[in-house]
Amino acid sequence: MSLSILEIAVLNFQIITYIYQIRILDMRKLLFLLLAGIAISLTSCRNDFAFEPSTGGLEFSKDTVYLDTVFTNIGSSTYTLKVYNQSNKDISIPKIQLGKGLNSKYRIMVDGMTGDAGAQGKIFSNVELLAKDSLFIFVEVTSDVASANPTDFLYTDQIQFSNITGGPQTVELVTLIQDAYFIFPHRTQNADNTFTYEGINLGSDDTNQPVTIVGSTLDHNDPINQDEYIWKNDKPYVVYGYALVPDNETLIVTSGARVHFHANSGLIIAKNGTLKINGLPSATNDPEDLSKEVIFEGDRLEPNYSDVPGQWSAIINFSTLPNNVIEHLTLKNASVGILSNNLALTTDNSFTKFTIKNSQIYNCSNYGILGRTAQITADNLVVNNSGQANIAATYGGTYIFTNCTFNNNWNSSKQAAVILNDYLETDTAYLVKQTTAILTNCIVYGSNSTEISLEKKGTSFTTTFNNCLFKVNDLSSALIANPLYDSIRLEQNGNKKNINPKFKNIVNNQMWPTEDLYAKVTPTTASPFDILNKPRNSTNTNIGAYQFISN
Repeated sequence: MSLSILEIAVLNFQIITYIYQIRILDMRKLLFLLLAGIAISLTSCRNDFAFEPSTGGLEFSKDTVYLDTVFTNIGSSTYTLKVYNQSNKDISIPKIQLGKGLNSKYRIMVDGMTGDAGAQGKIFSNVELLAKDSLFIFVEVTSDVASANPTDFLYTDQIQFSNITGGPQTVELVTLIQDAYFIFPHRTQNADNTFTYEGINLGSDDTNQPVTIVGSTLDHNDPINQDEYIWKNDKPYVVYGYALVPDNETLIVTSGARVHFHANSGLIIAKNGTLKINGLPSATNDPEDLSKEVIFEGDRLEPNYSDVPGQWSAIINFSTLPNNVIEHLTLKNASVGILSNNLALTTDNSFTKFTIKNSQIYNCSNYGILGRTAQITADNLVVNNSGQANIAATYGGTYIFTNCTFNNNWNSSKQAAVILNDYLETDTAYLVKQTTAILTNCIVYGSNSTEISLEKKGTSFTTTFNNCLFKVNDLSSALIANPLYDSIRLEQNGNKKNINPKFKNIVNNQMWPTEDLYAKVTPTTASPFDILNKPRNSTNTNIGAYQFISN
């Protein structure tokens, strides 16, 4: 059916009218929404965020901020305080400031603000805080013993929050300032205090390139520390850089001494230098009593740093003298605990030498002990948790370990408790030297299926294992064809494998077995006392560093 011209015209007029009505309606809706939005904005808008002066009533996450012990003039970690406005009003705090003002040794930052101009993080004016909201205050301190209370060495202050109704609200600040002997790298570099090593990561170096380190030569007549070749126990030592024991000198570390190494710092013993660490056992034979032990660790004293690996570098031993002795040392949180390294001395084919007795090495990010062309004799030694290996006896030398406990639970599929080999790998070749390793009455255990790695590239590589307990699970049968593992795999020479020693607490470095292992692994002749100076029963002697005692 076709429409007439008149009918089409009427239809078009109706359509246009309908569209126009819709547009008018949309315009009205749009105008209504616009007016409503303006009304809402006007009714909800505050007059320039009208913050009322604080009348008090703030609440805090703690009433005292305890900053853990710091050394004199060394900055602390950052601590946090949270401030709450639980009221329904937006407030302005007239002042947040330290009680000692510009003279305070503390520094604060308030919600990312650094404070009033020239106030050096001590004073903050007109700090706004919304209703039902909170803000963060970050606290640090750098102080010296002279500023602390002379009776208890506490340095204190407070954060004050002023208001318009009365005295300020306060949060107390407390930290213990500990004095120390400081050894700084202030000597000039020369041929006598400069050493080179390669292929070892001590925290900041490229292991593919030779690394040069410069030692700060110790001084018999330092104007502040007096004789730096005797480390005493009256107050701790803090070492920056590498302290050097040069040729023809001996460093004696006294029983009970505490030595703290800054990041990328350590101790170097030169070719003709000597180290004597003279720790003693506790009078109570208590494994938790370290009062007479010598302790080497990092310089961060906060509890959060108590078991963080890699905080400092290493003891680096180049000495070829026979009288380097370590007794009753607890060393922890280094990159490499002890590096006995002869690569720089290969021209005369001498060996670095160390005797280690009744000592503990914990939480090293790379190696507990790394020997390269070295002679290391250890008795009653405990090494727990290392990034690559607790013990790596490599590239020549003689390594004798008796009644030692080596456990590695580091979270890595490549870690091992013990690595023994006769070579050094370079970019172009394997360098090989005669290597001998003897383990007697030792525990070699950990979280991986096999915790000992044996490998040789030359023909003069000798290993002897007697009456030891090993973690060795040959899951892929790869060890069957390697005769180096025969005495372990076949349990020859009194050796046993895959018996859980059930250590007390691996995480807390309590590495004594909670069950008597004598009936499972019968040791051969052992030293008469264990690491705690407890006598070993001649008829019931245990393997490892600890003699089992019930309960």
